[in-house]
Amino acid sequence: MGSEMEAIELSGVKLKLLSEKAIYLNDANSLLVSDVHLGKSETFQAAGIPVSNQVNQATLQRLQTLCQMFHPQRLFILGDLFHSKFALVDEVLDGWFQFLTATQVDVTLILGNHDRALVSTLNQLSIECITTSIQVENVVLSHEPSPQPGCLNICGHVHPCIRMKSKLDNLRLPCFYLDHAQNMLILPSFGEFTGSHEMPLTRHSTAYIVVSDRIIAING
Repeated sequence: MGSEMEAIELSGVKLKLLSEKAIYLNDANSLLVSDVHLGKSETFQAAGIPVSNQVNQATLQRLQTLCQMFHPQRLFILGDLFHSKFALVDEVLDGWFQFLTATQVDVTLILGNHDRALVSTLNQLSIECITTSIQVENVVLSHEPSPQPGCLNICGHVHPCIRMKSKLDNLRLPCFYLDHAQNMLILPSFGEFTGSHEMPLTRHSTAYIVVSDRIIAING
């Protein structure tokens, strides 16, 4: 995995934006991802829509590689680890336990809108589940945006992207979206099989666009 990092400091917090659509918190030795959506393929299959389920393995392999690269003390997942109850099939769960065995990482999941109803099952999967936000040093971690005075809010849920247009191309590229006015940083979705929401570029925002294994900062 070829990785590019963008080292930044926000509200006194040193962090690295990773081209794999994750964040590493230096001082807390923690890895952050959001919107993994394991089992989305199985959810579609349950509705009669034929979709390949190989994306689960690819997603977990990317996450495993990151954990083996950084050796974080804790992996924080900012919501939507699993897509729905239909995601909790043997193949998906086996993949999850293989990931835990390979990485030996402690996992904290801040429950998102897709997995809040699954909490009774998730508690059996070696996952610490948090129903609201959690503060780590001067960072408030949440699923939905939850800006708070005096702290940096890092969240997910939105699946941010930026549209890039030229004469030849019209692309929607995933990005880390920094709202300077609200002191809020939104993670791109980590999952292989997710949609995206186009974000505005204003004078109060910076988009760190993920292009292959590169990160490109664009100010509004």
